[in-house]
Amino acid sequence: MAAFSGLAEKLQETFRRLRGKGKISENDVAEAMREVRIALLEADVNFKVAKDFISKVRERAVGQEVLRSLTPGQQVVKIVYEELAQLMGGTQSKLAIAPKSPTVVMLVGLQGAGKTTSVAKLANMLKKQGRRPLLVAADIYRPAAIKQLQVLGQQSDLPVFAVGDKISPVNIASAALEHAKVNANDYLLIDTAGRLHINEELMEELRGIKKAVSPNEILLVVDAMTGQDAVNVAEAFHKSLGLDGVILTKLDGDTRGGAALSVRAVTGCPVKFVGMGEKVDALEPFFPDRMASRILGMGDVLSLIEKAQATIDAEKAKELEKKLRQQQFTLEDFLLQLQQVKTMGPLDEILGMIPGLGGARQLKNMQVDERELVKTEAVIQSMTPEERRNPDILNGSRKRRIALGSGTKVQDVNRLVKQFEEARKLMRQFGEVQGYGKGGKGKKGKKGLFGFPF
Repeated sequence: MAAFSGLAEKLQETFRRLRGKGKISENDVAEAMREVRIALLEADVNFKVAKDFISKVRERAVGQEVLRSLTPGQQVVKIVYEELAQLMGGTQSKLAIAPKSPTVVMLVGLQGAGKTTSVAKLANMLKKQGRRPLLVAADIYRPAAIKQLQVLGQQSDLPVFAVGDKISPVNIASAALEHAKVNANDYLLIDTAGRLHINEELMEELRGIKKAVSPNEILLVVDAMTGQDAVNVAEAFHKSLGLDGVILTKLDGDTRGGAALSVRAVTGCPVKFVGMGEKVDALEPFFPDRMASRILGMGDVLSLIEKAQATIDAEKAKELEKKLRQQQFTLEDFLLQLQQVKTMGPLDEILGMIPGLGGARQLKNMQVDERELVKTEAVIQSMTPEERRNPDILNGSRKRRIALGSGTKVQDVNRLVKQFEEARKLMRQFGEVQGYGKGGKGKKGKKGLFGFPF
């Protein structure tokens, strides 16, 4: 969660001190709020938004039911969490659905914000939900914009409506709408042109498209890394077009995250999606409550479960469960677990979703290094099937061969074998606690992440 790492670390440190006190006074609350205000402003949150937020939290936090409660520090954190979630919109804001197909979604924004890739990402998400989206190449000004959308559409096997750059964007959008009706496309996603800055010529063209196709959703695509400017852009587009929502791109590349916290409060438009990388599936629905939880180090179990369900192979998971029951966990299973966890995204992002590990300080101390995972994978893949299934046979010469084959050292091979033994012990305990192999039902026990010993 790069977008909020700076803010998260400061807020978590402030509330860690507050939670450590048995009793808190109004002065303690005032001091904590001062630190929160500084943290918000440093994260590039709009000044008025930060001021209003602090005012609401302080008003609730100095009430008698908080100051006299048994856990006043935790009560203040709860208030901050609720207000933070409310600041970002409270609950998830979904795409509107037209009463009669197709649902028309128009994506607008400045040049370089990531409109074209966002159109493809959104279409890919809808396709996974069983929808039949049609992408429309209506940016006739930027060189290769049409070709880029066609390539992205081809990668995800999505249809693209493109008629070149000799017809006006308004006519392209109108023709695409008729095409979608004839071909039973239930979503029409229009990629419009952008400019390097806001001007009347751009807005006039966008208003023309809006009038021609009556979109159910106008989504502004803005680059989160532009910080406060992103909010100013959102305000200008909303005033001219009337926005229904915002897609924040490059949220994985900025440590401040002020745009995500400010845009809803300033414009009244909810953030509907966030871009978390370059890949075509790197677009996620925005959940204000989950994001607030992650900022405060409380984890995000729901998103973790959804990621797991989307990426973990159900059949392989059942197979592993069977092996756990029979206590036959091997290095091949270890490798499989590693590969499946890697498909879920960056490891520090996954760990950040786990309550208790989500704190900025904890993750900092853990020094998550993706390169170590690559090294582990290389070592296991350099072993023979027999060695993976029975690492007890690994002697000095075998280890030297494996190290040479994987481009690592014998110490790395030894370290992996030791880690594996720890993991196997964990799996054995997991099996015993759950009653696997014992004939009993067992009690709910502690486990690692999908069996992987993090």
